[in-house]
Amino acid sequence: MEIAGLRLLVVGATGVIGGALTALAAERGARTAVAGRDPARLAAVAAAVGAGPGLRFDAYDLDGCAALASRAAAALGGLDAVVTAFGTVAFGRAEECSDAVDEHLLTVNALAPVAVLRGALAVLPPGGALAAVTGAVVSTPTAGMAGYGASKAALAAWLDAVRLEQRRHRITVLDARLPHLDTGFAGRAVAGQAPRLPAGADLPAYLAALLDGLRTGAARLEAGAPGGGPLLSR
Repeated sequence: MEIAGLRLLVVGATGVIGGALTALAAERGARTAVAGRDPARLAAVAAAVGAGPGLRFDAYDLDGCAALASRAAAALGGLDAVVTAFGTVAFGRAEECSDAVDEHLLTVNALAPVAVLRGALAVLPPGGALAAVTGAVVSTPTAGMAGYGASKAALAAWLDAVRLEQRRHRITVLDARLPHLDTGFAGRAVAGQAPRLPAGADLPAYLAALLDGLRTGAARLEAGAPGGGPLLSR
């Protein structure tokens, strides 16, 4: 799969990661469709990459999430790849968190991306690609982030199973376990306060690796050895 000419849907394109990924993909020649929640930011991202009207969605509207891929395919004349790059976070010890916060985390971080990607399975041709931004927290459980980690781990487990199911269709299923990035994400927590975090990793390098993962059929993107850069694996 080549990036030039790729018909790509980025869901969460109004966020820092999704917006930067959309711009990089367009720079490399992809034809993009973009989806997001904020209408003004969505219109700006769509205009910047010539994506036509952006697709609005709400993570709590799971039927709407499931329909995004078919809407993008109609706009692009088909669809080759879908990336989900949205989510939310909360901090605090498990006993300090509420059921409402955990439900919110599971809906936004697991159920909504799953609905998007499940809908895409009905649209993608053999050899297509799915990718989701999960996070390093899947590989390294972190105190004070139990609900967040559980929601991302649920999405990662779904990706692992779907990867097995889609082998005969040659569908790439990429789990992007990105490390901490300086995007302001932690400062927008729905509950609690972020602990002291390490310096953010190199966002452009990880986004370039994500596109390379789509191109080469990788199964996982994560940080390499301490101090190392992005690592793709099959």
